Amino acid sequence: MSAAVEHRVLGRPAGPVRLLIVDDSEDDAFLVCAELTRRGMAVHHRRVDCDFDMAAALAAEPWDVVLSDHNMPGFSSLAALDVLKSSGLDLPFIIHSGEISDRQAVSAMYEGVDDFIAKGDYDRLLPVIERELRGLHARRAVRQADERIRELVNFDVLSALPNHNLFCTKVGDWIADAGAQAAGAVLVVDVDRFMRINASFGYDTGNVILRQLGERLAAGLAADVMLARLGSDRFGVFLPGVVEREQAEIAARWLLRAFEQPFMKNDIELFLTASVGIAMVGGDGADVFELLMNAEAAVARVKCQGGNGVRCYDRAMNAASAERLTLEAELRHAVERGELRLFYQPIVDPDGTVRAAEALVRWQHPEQGLLAPDRFIPLADETGLITEIGAWVLTEACYQGRCWHDAGHERFRVSVNVSAVQFGQPRLLETVREALRGSGFPPACLTLEITESSLMSDVESAAGMLRSLKNMGVRIAVDDFGTGYSSLSYLRRLPIDTVKIDKSFVRDVSNNGEDAAIVRAIIALAHSLGLGTVAEGVETAEQEATLRREGCDSFQGYRYGRPVPAEVFVMGTVPG
Repeated sequence: MSAAVEHRVLGRPAGPVRLLIVDDSEDDAFLVCAELTRRGMAVHHRRVDCDFDMAAALAAEPWDVVLSDHNMPGFSSLAALDVLKSSGLDLPFIIHSGEISDRQAVSAMYEGVDDFIAKGDYDRLLPVIERELRGLHARRAVRQADERIRELVNFDVLSALPNHNLFCTKVGDWIADAGAQAAGAVLVVDVDRFMRINASFGYDTGNVILRQLGERLAAGLAADVMLARLGSDRFGVFLPGVVEREQAEIAARWLLRAFEQPFMKNDIELFLTASVGIAMVGGDGADVFELLMNAEAAVARVKCQGGNGVRCYDRAMNAASAERLTLEAELRHAVERGELRLFYQPIVDPDGTVRAAEALVRWQHPEQGLLAPDRFIPLADETGLITEIGAWVLTEACYQGRCWHDAGHERFRVSVNVSAVQFGQPRLLETVREALRGSGFPPACLTLEITESSLMSDVESAAGMLRSLKNMGVRIAVDDFGTGYSSLSYLRRLPIDTVKIDKSFVRDVSNNGEDAAIVRAIIALAHSLGLGTVAEGVETAEQEATLRREGCDSFQGYRYGRPVPAEVFVMGTVPG
């Protein structure tokens, strides 16, 4: 319904009906407008009388109705109708003429004319225009709805980029059209650890960053390159015509430049990285779905290696992916089937007395045998199963600790690792509380080991969680210290008790001056802050001797014992 009709029918103010009059008589055009105005319809009009002027008018302004005389010198209503059809516009076309027979009028309507009215019959002209405007409004509403549906089906609402559906359709069509000559590359860009942004700053901030990232990725891409948001924090890129993997890798590394500059949140700099997987058309897949699947397999391999890199797909990844899916399905049942085992590795004092043990989980796989943590813990982290596994480990370790206390080792301590995923969940507090309450194990004898990188990813949140844990009475150790990007002076803001020196520094501490200096500095600074130290990965007498000279408080490693089940764990003093 046009603005004027809304005013007439609904009684609210609106603009005039825009009327394009095709007539060779200026007087007749003026009279039509005057009569319509007198009857309550505000009109804006323009008169044309040839095909050139009509085409120009249709291109220059938006119109609501075309009102055309039938016979004009060198022009006619049917010729005017052809001009309208050529323009591609959907506008009501009404013949307003005193020189047209009924047969001609009916024939014109078969050609697409909406109605015909004799000149001077203004009482009929007004309702016909209103009727046609209502029909025009209804058609436009349907088209707008269809367009909105098309946008929802094919475009991502957040970034306004093509979505997964449109990406697959366009790339699939391109591959089909190119046939055997098809050459190109599909890239999947997956933001590393993006959930930390949502968890720390909220989904609104995450959405803002994703929009900015879409703009950064799009900047500088050639017109024939397709960029899409595939979902969540994953983007897809199609590079047509790329033949060599080296070309695709160069393009992928260019995309990583979008992450070089920080994203801003309330004057806080947020640095992100991404993993990029590449699949080549033809060699790595015959259709877009296979190419995407294989590019994502390459992404997964990059993430397993720490992220922030580029990897091309190779066929060996498929076997690894299938094995991974099978392992994930089996891991989901490992706890309920009782397949997990806890092993304990001694932590000794300088006099060789075993004062504590670290609980380390193993998986007694029914077919593959005893699996070390590196075979399934990363998978548990990715799938969220680590929460359930971590709760089981904590409960079992506390019960075992209580058993040792009941056997006469009242002050013996047990250490349990807490994953980054667990540490980021408020549920951890309740899990620890339930494990201590259910087992009766003293909180002061439980040490929770949290990696340095987990603490540094969001220091303020980490400080709050650590304070809550300390209020329960448990001890806190920073695991793998030295491998992250913090310093002890920074960590003094956190309520911790112990620093565990990473084994990568201990390995060559007796023959590498740089590693020895790092270990010496860690121990000295830890003691200045009142923190204890534990050296991990001690295997030789030379390593132990160096660590003793530097004043390290405790030692852990194969020199004192490998991880073993509780029933064969030996208390007392280890041999020198």
